[in-house]
Amino acid sequence: MTKEKIVFFGLSTEGYSLASQMVINGADVQIIDESNATAILLKPETAKTYTNVTSLREDEPLLGMEPSNVAISKAKYLFFTPRIRKTGQDLKTEVNSKFKDAVGALKKDSSIINCLATGFGGNNENISLLKHITGYTVGEEISYFYFPLNDLNNTPDVIGSLKQTGEKKLLSLLKLDKKEKKFVDISSAEYLHAIYTIQKFSSLCSVLEVCKFVKNDARHTKLFNDFKDLYLDDMITGLYDLRMLGSSFESAQTLMYLINGSVRGISSYIKRLIDTIRLTLKKNDLKASKTKIVLSWTLDTNEMRGDKIEMLNTIASKLRDYIGDVETSTGSVELFHHDKVTIVVACSDSDYKEIKENQKGEDVFVIKANPLCEI
Repeated sequence: MTKEKIVFFGLSTEGYSLASQMVINGADVQIIDESNATAILLKPETAKTYTNVTSLREDEPLLGMEPSNVAISKAKYLFFTPRIRKTGQDLKTEVNSKFKDAVGALKKDSSIINCLATGFGGNNENISLLKHITGYTVGEEISYFYFPLNDLNNTPDVIGSLKQTGEKKLLSLLKLDKKEKKFVDISSAEYLHAIYTIQKFSSLCSVLEVCKFVKNDARHTKLFNDFKDLYLDDMITGLYDLRMLGSSFESAQTLMYLINGSVRGISSYIKRLIDTIRLTLKKNDLKASKTKIVLSWTLDTNEMRGDKIEMLNTIASKLRDYIGDVETSTGSVELFHHDKVTIVVACSDSDYKEIKENQKGEDVFVIKANPLCEI
């Protein structure tokens, strides 16, 4: 019996990680790099050699390829894991355009699994689009599933499906941790993901807002040790999902206040971080022309969501209004310039540890981008 063909649309961190696990478990998998419309055949040895997509992209090994529409037309299961980089109004347009590219060549009796988080009703929009493009009745001639990926160590417990009848094969493909997944209707899958997202941000924003009032001295900050290892990197994880939820409501519902409050909470934190940097200059009589700022944030540029990259650029451009010399470092970088005082902003736990390692004996200001904005 020939193995069913599985295709991933999107050479993203999440897509590659899921595809690698499936290949190692013996599945027949191709992954499409949407930037050049080719499908790469993934082999178990490739997946074992390159543990993540960054190493695969850097090394560019020779892999079997074919045009993406040929691969899609043979697929039994198509996983939608694209890299989305537009923001604001263009975001939805980009998602829709990639979705159209992904499903255009699908054949009857295949299944598409959407792994990109949507707001309420977002999957129904995809389903109408799918019917419009392929001409197949969704749920009868072609299947649609919703499985939003964010944290790969913590995948959803449920798979949203139009029909409650289980796809045994899909369950075995997605049995990544020991837990057995179960099928639920699509709206329930959207609601569960919404609860998880809003809960995360409501609890985060209560920490951020209260920490504004904590005096920034050693005596006080040691009482808040529980929150010291929460960095900007953790705060932004999932912000895309929150914004997608926010854009799915028209009216002023209570839920909207929760969502908008969280989005505001994050913006207000960014403002506080920038103010902390300005105050550091003022308190230490540092001239803007003699100061260099390094935003140290090691980013994964292959994630499906682009909100961290966007946030880093936003902060950098706001800082450049005050201080000309701002650079962003993703990974270890030579931080120290003898003619200028350096202020380093550590945006994640790993970046902070690396700075601590590298700058022994150096005279540098380090600001932790955590709820207390410690200096």
